[in-house]
Amino acid sequence: MSDEGGRGGARISDPQVMRALAHPARIAIVEYLNNTGAVVTATETAELVGLSPSATSYHLRELARYGLVEQAPSRGDGRERVWQSTGTGLRIDAHRDEPGAAAATEALVDVFLERDMERARRWIRRQPAESREWRDIGTLSSHKLLLTADELRALSDQISELMALYRFRERQADPPAGARAVHVNFMAFPDDANT
Repeated sequence: MSDEGGRGGARISDPQVMRALAHPARIAIVEYLNNTGAVVTATETAELVGLSPSATSYHLRELARYGLVEQAPSRGDGRERVWQSTGTGLRIDAHRDEPGAAAATEALVDVFLERDMERARRWIRRQPAESREWRDIGTLSSHKLLLTADELRALSDQISELMALYRFRERQADPPAGARAVHVNFMAFPDDANT
């Protein structure tokens, strides 16, 4: 899931909004617009998500209905409808006592996790074709730490602050030589085991 530095980003707490977003094409659209700040038409977005322009137009209208994208000022004569993000990240933060919140959160997180796992699988498959430099630095790792809740909050904040220095949206206009888009997933949650 995207997150705008630290605990920022557009907070999504309404189960209805979560259910509306829990579609791979909609997540891809919102992620692209949030990450790039681009202004796009349904036709341009269709190429991104592999759907028809009419299907993509429907998804954009639904995303707008829930405040995740908005119609942008026209780029020309006003005949084409263009869209932009309403933010730079998302934060899933449901009220767990609200009816349907747990199921909606789980469904949305499942779509995010499946998308991220597929990215990792594609990386593993294409590693042999990558340059040694990128092959050696790409990593998938897992660590078990022993932390208090306050320590975990501090660690998460420090990692978010560090990643904010390299955000695609801010660096894309003038990237350093040799820079590539890199996906970084950070998950931190208490283990269900005591050891």
